[in-house]
Amino acid sequence: MQGSRFAFGPFVLDSGAGTLLRNDVPVAVGYRGLNLLAALVGRPGEILAKAELMDVAWPGTAVEEGNLTVQIAQLRKLLGPAADGGEWIATVPRVGYRFTGAVEQLDGAKRKPLPLPGKPSIAVLPFVNVSNDPEQESFADGLTEDLITDLSRISGLFVIARNSAFAYKRKPMAVREIAEDLGVRYLLEGSARRAAGRVRINAQLVDAVSGDHLWAERFDRGLEDIFAVQDEVTGKIVEALLGRLRAPPPRNRPKNLEAYDLCVRARKLMDDSPQTAREAHLMLTRAVSLDPEYAEAYRWLAMNHWMGWVHSGGPTETSRSVALELARKAVAIDRNDAGCRWVLAYLLAYERNFAEADAEFAKAIELDPNEADAWAALSDIAVLAGRVEEGLEHIRKAFRLNPFPASWYYLALGQAQYAAGAYEAAVETLRRDETYRTSSRRFLAASLAQLGRLDEARAEVELFLVGNPHFTTRHWATTEPFRDAATLEHFVDGFRKAGLPE
Repeated sequence: MQGSRFAFGPFVLDSGAGTLLRNDVPVAVGYRGLNLLAALVGRPGEILAKAELMDVAWPGTAVEEGNLTVQIAQLRKLLGPAADGGEWIATVPRVGYRFTGAVEQLDGAKRKPLPLPGKPSIAVLPFVNVSNDPEQESFADGLTEDLITDLSRISGLFVIARNSAFAYKRKPMAVREIAEDLGVRYLLEGSARRAAGRVRINAQLVDAVSGDHLWAERFDRGLEDIFAVQDEVTGKIVEALLGRLRAPPPRNRPKNLEAYDLCVRARKLMDDSPQTAREAHLMLTRAVSLDPEYAEAYRWLAMNHWMGWVHSGGPTETSRSVALELARKAVAIDRNDAGCRWVLAYLLAYERNFAEADAEFAKAIELDPNEADAWAALSDIAVLAGRVEEGLEHIRKAFRLNPFPASWYYLALGQAQYAAGAYEAAVETLRRDETYRTSSRRFLAASLAQLGRLDEARAEVELFLVGNPHFTTRHWATTEPFRDAATLEHFVDGFRKAGLPE
């Protein structure tokens, strides 16, 4: 994310470049810690609430407060004592944290803005929950996510993905700065209030280049009309940006609002940890029982079973077959949902049903060319098929649509870089805090081994095996959807040189 440069004590923080220097020497600080420090240093003397800081470090993800405490403790250890012997970051009991040091904002050129795409480009910023009930936060988030999905399906638009849009939640930044960060011209922002069976939504479309408000409207409806309101907002935006309505095929909408709420909550937990995966499983199982024709709930339940496989350290026939069955059901319910299509395509590839997988990926991209997750998943499958340059192009496209993505994007990028022989680049990617300490460590170890850095490679192998004690190269090679013998041998060679078990 684009940012500013700040000086305090012996430190210079460049939030745009993602660096922290102490007396011109780089300080090793993780991605989340850097974001937290940037938020605190950017507003010195102010009390930042715990909820706000957690949104900074884990945007769009529900995490326990203890994670924030750990990150703050690590920052304090890295920074050491301030000049007066006190701490740079003060705790405000039961409220949050405050940066206590004197901060100087440094002049300097910002990173070059991302170039605008060749078609109208838009990001939907997280809608603000203006009700008095914090429990309605997920409703406002769900509204945002649905609007992103609806707009994403319009082939004439370029639409930023959910992860990146939610990176700006509760961040007081200028419209132009956000637009430059994301490489878009237009921003949709608004608020939502849900109470007593009714919903009030305010929305406005802003041209970040001129600062003009192209469209604004307030909707005050019964809660049962929420999806009709979403369709109306989408239609108004498309009309404003393209000059005419281009209605995509209709989406499958939930018939039960409790099922919808459960699905909104569960999809925030998908790419986190085994514990949250189990929480998501309970929510999604309840959602499909309440609404057996809710395609999106089946899609996420399929991915939940898949993640259960990933978190368990190895595939099981039960997880694979259940996930595939659920993905097929999702597509059968809603054949026009790109998300359901790419999930089915990905699982089919792992069953080595490549012809059907390729057809489903193609259909997903046709239905929604802005579906960043589809491009990232397709990159993984293309690389294992030996189409490495194609895989690199797919993951680059995914990052352009989703500049601040989930951790698995970095795994896909690092895997593609390894396959291309770009080992230094792979090491840099796979050591990023977003993906480090995950199953991507095996590719990091292989990259280090190919560079001849065998001690580092073996240290990474030891750490990887702590979380994956039953891993074997042979099992991995037989379960991954390889279609190219040379690519398979390249990965196996790296694993062997790193010392991963045969």
